[in-house]
Order: sequence, then structure tokens, then C-alpha cells
Amino acid sequence: MIEISNLGKYFGSSKILHDITLKIEQNEIFAIVGHSGAGKSTLLRCINGLEKYNEGELKVFGKEISKMSEDELRYLRKDIGMIFQHFSLLEQKNVYQNVALPMQLWGYKKSEIDEKTEELLTLVGLIHKKNSYPKALSGGEKQRVAIARALTLNPKILLSDEATSALDPKTTLSILELLKTINKTLGITVVLVTHEMSVVKNAAKRALLLEHGEIIGFGDIESLFLKPDEKMRKFLGEEDILPNYGVNIRLYFPSTISDKAIVTAMARELDTDFNIVWGRLEKLGEKVVGSLVINISETQIELVKEYLKTKPEVIWEEL
Repeated sequence: MIEISNLGKYFGSSKILHDITLKIEQNEIFAIVGHSGAGKSTLLRCINGLEKYNEGELKVFGKEISKMSEDELRYLRKDIGMIFQHFSLLEQKNVYQNVALPMQLWGYKKSEIDEKTEELLTLVGLIHKKNSYPKALSGGEKQRVAIARALTLNPKILLSDEATSALDPKTTLSILELLKTINKTLGITVVLVTHEMSVVKNAAKRALLLEHGEIIGFGDIESLFLKPDEKMRKFLGEEDILPNYGVNIRLYFPSTISDKAIVTAMARELDTDFNIVWGRLEKLGEKVVGSLVINISETQIELVKEYLKTKPEVIWEEL
């Protein structure tokens, strides 16, 4: 659905995007993640043709963006809805009028507009607020109106540019649940641009991690977060505080075994003790993964390694 190959983007002499290659599949929820200035919003704007790029290829629905005329781009954007951090609602128009506006601009009949607006406001849970004005809405309600407006032209793709960044954690979760419902029930591909790891872990199936316009991570969420490499750890701001004696071993538990008592079983079967330095379980969408660091004595290391070799489902490394 979205295919990007060796994409490069400059602002003047500064290169903002470096050799970006990825493919976003139909009906998935995909996240583009990075800190401020990483280039993620610029990449998003390249996808809908609002930014030109200097190198590589970018195809949406099989069509090369750089070769499209302005009229072709206008019709492309009809199939690409977009929501923003600050909602971009018109304060002088009520909820109904804000949602109806794109259809009015495209010349839809009033009966079609009324039916679609009612349908979408019901979907986002705001039919009772259709006559209210933006100033009377909470941040979460404003974003729901913006989502409804983005869906009016029946897009195949929904782009979200930091759409939850201005919301509190509880409201963020409710918006993410709404986006997941839209993805599932309407079959719309959702692309999330965000710097919030909680958003990625809760909603996305796959993600691209950007730093200074370069890819530092790409793949399914479980692979990225279960066993992060050095770049990923730095990106996440994670720092290990470990004992400087004995041997430290980190164990990773994929979602298929995260609920198993493997460490307890190992201690019992080996009839040995070790210190648990730290551990955690983490929810990634509908899956749960875990990691744990144990500290053992030098004399135990071979015994523990041999045991772990009999458990291929457990990923581990000596630190």
C-alpha cells in the first residue's frame, strides 16, 4: 500500500531523511517513532505529497508521488485522512459542521452529508455533541471530532501526526482504542507518528524508529522491544544498573512463555540460589513479554548455561 525505497530529503544543504526504505501493508497499524527533530513528521508529509523529496521512490497505491500532478495529488489526499496534535477544528463551526466540511467542499449531496456525519459521530461516541462548539469540548472530544472529520471521504489510509501528544494518559488510551476499532471495523490502514513509546506498544503491530533522519530500528513490535540492541536501548533511555560481582545474565521471555515460571523451575531443578537483579513484564498490544536479570556466582555459570541451552524458547545473554 505504501512503498518507500531509498528516500532522501533535504532542507537546503541539510539532509533530513537518509535512505529510508520500508513497506506499510494494507490494514495494518504502523508507527513511525522518534524524538523531536528525528524527521518523522517530514516523512509523513512526503507520504501525502505535502513535502517533496530529493532522492529515492515513494509509492502510494502503486503510484509514484513525485510524478503526480497537483490534481492527481488532490485526489490522492481524498484517500488519505489526517489528524493532528492540535485538532485543527474551526472554532466558529459546531461539531456537525466541522465533520461535514470536507464533504461539502467535495460537493456531496446534503442527504449524503447528513447520513455520513451521523454515522461517524456515532462511531466516535459524540452524536450527543453534534451541536456543540469546539470551545465546549475536552481535548479528547476534540480529537474524536477530528478523527470523524478525517473519515468523511472514506479514506483507505489514516495518518496520525502526534495526535495523542496533547492528551492525558487515560484519554490517550481511549483514542488509541478508537483507532484500533477503526482499523479493524473499517479496514483502514493507520500510520501513527509519535514520540510516545506507550502509543507504539499499545496500538502498533510494526514500527520504524528514526533518529536524526536515519533508521535505527524496524520490524514487529515484539522483536523491537523484547531484545533491544544498543541503539534501541539508547533511544529508549534505558540504562542497566548491575552488580559488579559474580556473573549477570539477562533472560528474555517472548509472549509465548511470558507467563511460565521458568526461573523458579531453574532454581528448583538446579538446586541453586541466585539473585534477581530486576525484572519486568510489558504489554505490547495484546501480547505480554518479559525480561529478567539474574546474578550468579562464577561457580554456577556453566551449570546455568547448560540448563538454558535446554530451553530454546528462552533468549538469554551474559552481560
